[in-house]
Amino acid sequence: MKYDAWAIAAPGLEALVQAELRALGFADAEALTGGVSFTTDALGLARANLYVRVASRIVVRLASFRATAFHELERAARKVEWGRVVAPGARFAIRATAKKSRLYHSDAIAQRVSEAILRAVPGAVASGKAARDDDADVATHDSEGPAALMSAAALTASAANAISSDAAQLFVVRFEHDRCTISADTSGELLHRRGYRQAVARAPLRETLAAAMLSAVGYDAAKPLVDPFCGSGTLPIEAAMLARRIAPGLARSFACEQWPEGDAVAWRAAREEAAVLVLPAAQAPIIGSDRDEGAITAARANAERAGVSGDVEFVQRAVSELTVPAGRGLLITNPPYGIRVGERAPLRDLYARLGQLARARCPGWQIALLSADHTLDSHTGLDFRAVLRTNNGGIPVRVVLATA
Repeated sequence: MKYDAWAIAAPGLEALVQAELRALGFADAEALTGGVSFTTDALGLARANLYVRVASRIVVRLASFRATAFHELERAARKVEWGRVVAPGARFAIRATAKKSRLYHSDAIAQRVSEAILRAVPGAVASGKAARDDDADVATHDSEGPAALMSAAALTASAANAISSDAAQLFVVRFEHDRCTISADTSGELLHRRGYRQAVARAPLRETLAAAMLSAVGYDAAKPLVDPFCGSGTLPIEAAMLARRIAPGLARSFACEQWPEGDAVAWRAAREEAAVLVLPAAQAPIIGSDRDEGAITAARANAERAGVSGDVEFVQRAVSELTVPAGRGLLITNPPYGIRVGERAPLRDLYARLGQLARARCPGWQIALLSADHTLDSHTGLDFRAVLRTNNGGIPVRVVLATA
């Protein structure tokens, strides 16, 4: 079975997702606005969900057709092979959007599609209108640590418990210029939900954005990494998972595993492959620090769940006590930027101090920040250049890079 797949990406992250997919062997992966298109089979669909670190979710297109009236939508929706992805008695949810189309009422669109599914699948249960994710999650087809020691069977059992088998199957219905595209979500939980981040600090960094930051700056796992504002540890943990080659989806399950046409053999093979690739330890030191004791406690718990507690050192200390390992490496962090936590004015001194410390204690190191304010960056005195632009919780941000 071949699938016309689409990896949804937050704005600005499409090229990174394309690079990930091509590295996995999807040669036709093409970055477009909002995501990356690619074609694959059941094994490839499993591998994409397991390995891709930056995408928000992966969907597959079930149908695409033109409709300018509800009777046309109803007729076309009844031709969709819903039984491929919805089992008898299963729950489903629909997310509908419309743009520049004569059919513009999203609730009415969702109702017609829901009726088609109920007609086609015995005992199917409509779970109502699906809530929107808080990312740019709209489908379009236009244009020897614990992880290393877990057996593939144990990983499969762990993943089977990660998402309830009665979770609602999501369908994304998108109208644009009178063309309707119906896609089935393959991921279930958003892909940033790796399963380890249960404890969070204030203003937590999403795992997919942390992975995007590491990719954008060219993180070299052979060199030390330090995060002096680590919060609940997402950046150091994602770095450790990269260094250990731990697939981000290895300890969770996915919606398409519950499909009637789901390929259990393909999923088992993909998980076995991923488990074999895990390295026993990170090559270089990975250190996270924060002045908040609760943040460090949360970070250590998250690292334990991620299977990298032996690869990351978390230390409670203020940024003024910054120390780094010998040699050159990467200081990468998500410092406070005064929008969601605190005010900007008092942060000028903090950024100036960070710049002074970087030059004094990290000579030759790469310094990378997630920035929402060029003015704050300038107070570091470092010659930053933007290597990535995206959004973080609706706030426009840049990943900036300099050499101390």
